[in-house]
Amino acid sequence: MIVPLAMACGCLVIVSPGEGVVITRFGRPDRVLLTPGASFKWPAPIEATTAIDLRLRTTSSGLQDVGTRDGLRVLVQAYVVWSVPSRTEAAELFLRSVQNDPDVAASQLRSLMASSLEITASSFDLSQLVNTDPSRIRIDDFESRLRHLVDEQAGRVYGVAIRQVGIERLTLSSEALQATIDRMKSERDTAAAQRSAEGQRQAAQIVSEAERDARITLAGAKAEAATIEADAQAKSTAIYQRAYSTNPKLYTLLRSFDTMDAAIGPGTRIILRTDAAPFRMLVDGPVAGQGARKP
Repeated sequence: MIVPLAMACGCLVIVSPGEGVVITRFGRPDRVLLTPGASFKWPAPIEATTAIDLRLRTTSSGLQDVGTRDGLRVLVQAYVVWSVPSRTEAAELFLRSVQNDPDVAASQLRSLMASSLEITASSFDLSQLVNTDPSRIRIDDFESRLRHLVDEQAGRVYGVAIRQVGIERLTLSSEALQATIDRMKSERDTAAAQRSAEGQRQAAQIVSEAERDARITLAGAKAEAATIEADAQAKSTAIYQRAYSTNPKLYTLLRSFDTMDAAIGPGTRIILRTDAAPFRMLVDGPVAGQGARKP
């Protein structure tokens, strides 16, 4: 009774959730059990079992000094989330490549991450990784390209699948830091010069438009004044004509007074002929018949 029970227990294989079981026959992988539950195998030494952990694991690359496309150095630390996929060929490859040791797999992944970080960083400028303008940052593209490189090699060589890759830390060496400060200063100076030039251009445009509007307004005012003056002169001429046609001698007298009023002011001393108009009236007096008498 005990012997059959022991033989039955030796043939029973229990697959727990989150693990796979590789069944080897005479030391060579024969099949992989990935579905949780019970299964059967031949008793030892015909067949043996090796459990493989299929749960997620996290490995960090450590701080790596890598070069960017523009020739500067940056310190990057990335992490990778990985697991052995629930596939027979992947489980067998993981068993052969790292002897089913997750620590060995993690060590290999760290080396792979270091080389992949160097390759990935060479495709980006420093300004795409460190910048005060969020729209120019391309960390997502960096992580996506890094994951593609690591996933391809890790699956082909070690039989593991990369579930996630991310940047833990990104900092600058002293040389890159000074270069970044100089570049940021140059960008700020350029932006300030552009804004100053734009302000001067707008100010010049405003002054030009104001001067143009002033010239237009002045020209309009001059045109209006000339129109008013011409109209006044036309009316004045019409009045003079009516006055002259009504009484030519009175008109001549009044125009003489106007001329004297315009020519003589307070304190004016003049020597004039009295036998010529308009000063003849000073001697002759008003013309007879206009309400005045000769002296």
